[in-house]
Amino acid sequence: METGQERPGQRPRPGPSWDDIGFEVLAPGMFTTVQDLGRPGWQRFGVPQGGALDAYALAAANALVGNPPDAAGLEVTLVGPVLTVAREGLVACTGADLGFAIDGQPAALWQAHRVRPGLVLGFTGRRSGCRAYVAVAGGIAVAPVLGSRSTHVRARLGGLAGRALVRGDRLPVGPLPPGWRERAGLALPPPLRRHGLPQPARVVMGPQHDWFLPLAIERLLGATYRVSRRWDRMGLRLEGPRLAHRHSAELVSEGVAPGSIQVPGDGQPIVLLADRQTTGGYPKIATVIAADLDFLAQAAPGDRITFRAVDLDTAHRLRRERQAMLAAVARATGTAGAPGA
Repeated sequence: METGQERPGQRPRPGPSWDDIGFEVLAPGMFTTVQDLGRPGWQRFGVPQGGALDAYALAAANALVGNPPDAAGLEVTLVGPVLTVAREGLVACTGADLGFAIDGQPAALWQAHRVRPGLVLGFTGRRSGCRAYVAVAGGIAVAPVLGSRSTHVRARLGGLAGRALVRGDRLPVGPLPPGWRERAGLALPPPLRRHGLPQPARVVMGPQHDWFLPLAIERLLGATYRVSRRWDRMGLRLEGPRLAHRHSAELVSEGVAPGSIQVPGDGQPIVLLADRQTTGGYPKIATVIAADLDFLAQAAPGDRITFRAVDLDTAHRLRRERQAMLAAVARATGTAGAPGA
């Protein structure tokens, strides 16, 4: 797992005043980063979109505390941080169940909680899933870079100095939204709490599926793959039956989409995620549909994944259903419009 460091010779930016601070980091967790919905529009310059891997979970957490869907929150991976609350406000945690707790007491997921200075937010241990999302009323107010507050560690963009959180960090928070106190205790109904891996994950066949032997297609759609320990925000590296190419395992580099399943020379598939490179030179056998990408964000090393092919009409219908769920989240939380995750 990559960790961020200051660039040699880089002068630290002036920090926000204590009055703007919402949290102080007592322990950073395994890999905790500031994320919003990403920075679209820059891929032609080689800048990945990035943003929350489980965009639905982040948008839902923001809706619960009264933020717009693209407000920045914290993406927590496997082992959560410990944060001291520095300012009165409202928090919500969604996504994976990593044992969210407030002052040592279990705190319900998918629900808004009022907090006061001195309380400690923490996580007691993973129960299910991989990534949790913590939203705070007002949003994490780090400086935007190329229109986004999302952290891209490999490029050192966004967040706090382009890195994961470290002990001693102070997280600025924006102004509290109107009516925030009335949201305390607001919870999403269970049908709107998306979580868990889809089995199987649904795909449309990729632009180079004919570069593979028929047996490779059968294996992709019939075998079980395991998430490798070499997984990160760029992609899910999978281990399982080898997918054999007809001839070459390389092509002239071209643009890649979120969810593209590349297959390098070793025949082991890689599902590209938010921090993926903008171009790639490996054949793409299939693409995970947009409606299932949030679920794949919850895959941890050792988890098993299977795939099933669907046609484009089905993929579009499932995307519309996801958008309808986001609209239902907006209605249930009294936020304006449908979150644009």
